[in-house]
Amino acid sequence: MQINTNIIFVCNNIDEFLETLLPTLPKHFVRIIRNEDSAKDEFLIAHSQIAIKEAYLASNETKYILLCGTSFRKEAQNSLLKILEESPKNIIFIMVTTSKTSLLPTIMSRMSYKYLKTKKTLPDFELDLRKITIKDIYDFLKQNQRISKVETKILIESIFNKATKEKIRFTEKELDTFSNASKLVELNSRPVNILSVILLTILHKRNK
Repeated sequence: MQINTNIIFVCNNIDEFLETLLPTLPKHFVRIIRNEDSAKDEFLIAHSQIAIKEAYLASNETKYILLCGTSFRKEAQNSLLKILEESPKNIIFIMVTTSKTSLLPTIMSRMSYKYLKTKKTLPDFELDLRKITIKDIYDFLKQNQRISKVETKILIESIFNKATKEKIRFTEKELDTFSNASKLVELNSRPVNILSVILLTILHKRNK
């Protein structure tokens, strides 16, 4: 893969994409900048500041600065605007994310863009929603209290799919619970809190 301009890649999984990308880039001229906390994996303004400093370190060879995150804070993106528009000589920025919606239009307009996401089959949710109990919910939340944003989103979709298959019909307000859950994930709400609201909504509906 030949990259000669600033570019955004939207992929299913950042780590898997990097395994494919990195062998195509010169090993000694690559700098990966991302949140080391895998439970968050959010690109913060502190990371953008590191990227800017790295870009101004002179290089005789083309240097690739990889900006990776499942989501990018708005202030972090705003701080990158100028350097993306007027990148120093021999510097190429590569943004890698799993969500196009996390990027500002002003960022998208300054970089090339490739959408590489493919549709994946969601894992079947393990609990029987027609027979779910408070104890089932408690045990499930205990097992999943340290999951990542990506894993939380997958679980939300899996629960909704399972409910649809089990012919559980939701009101408009209950459907909003699922829609808001995905937004709360991006706002860094605790996964256990988000999932508990969804599962308790289903439990309450079943007990009506």
